[in-house]
Amino acid sequence: MDEKKIIINIGRQLGSGGREIARLLANDLGYKFYDKELLNLAAKESGFSEKVFEKNDEHKGFLRSLLCMHAPHIGDNSFYKSDFSQESLFLFQSDAIKKAATDGACVFVGRCADYVLREYDNVINIFITADMKQRIERVIKRHNCDDVMACKIINSQENERASYYNYYTGQKWGYAENYDLCINSSILGIEGTVAFIRDFIKSRQCNLF
Repeated sequence: MDEKKIIINIGRQLGSGGREIARLLANDLGYKFYDKELLNLAAKESGFSEKVFEKNDEHKGFLRSLLCMHAPHIGDNSFYKSDFSQESLFLFQSDAIKKAATDGACVFVGRCADYVLREYDNVINIFITADMKQRIERVIKRHNCDDVMACKIINSQENERASYYNYYTGQKWGYAENYDLCINSSILGIEGTVAFIRDFIKSRQCNLF
């Protein structure tokens, strides 16, 4: 196996800078980057509209709202129509993750990729946290809200993210034992965290291949 074909899965707390860290890491390493890009891949593979996957994105229990969507959002293939469920969408997304991982070295953000690729021997799983103060500051900037609303957004979205992950993996979202590395981005900053993870990946390559 080509030693350059490393798959990196990034789990992250909301407001931790995890997505930015993952993107910068992918750029530094010359890897493909997959965040919401996976939704487009899953849509192409399944025949569903990308909007269906957007509704389901790291969010368990979306089907009630989806019932209001019109039939054209669903592909023409009768198999997909008959197998329409949140679980089937998760399987389609999982297939897209596996296909992307097979195609070459890449960085995945969230979406249970660590669990989906649990049997792959070239995978490194990382979880990124941050101090609550910095997380709140990032959410305020992103949503143009006050600190009270920022806290509500963090709690709500993290509950959804954890529920989604726990349901599909049978594991606990954010628990250190599920990852090869857990790191607080507040300690080294975004750039410092990217550099630390990059060095960690290089040291791990010897054990992976």
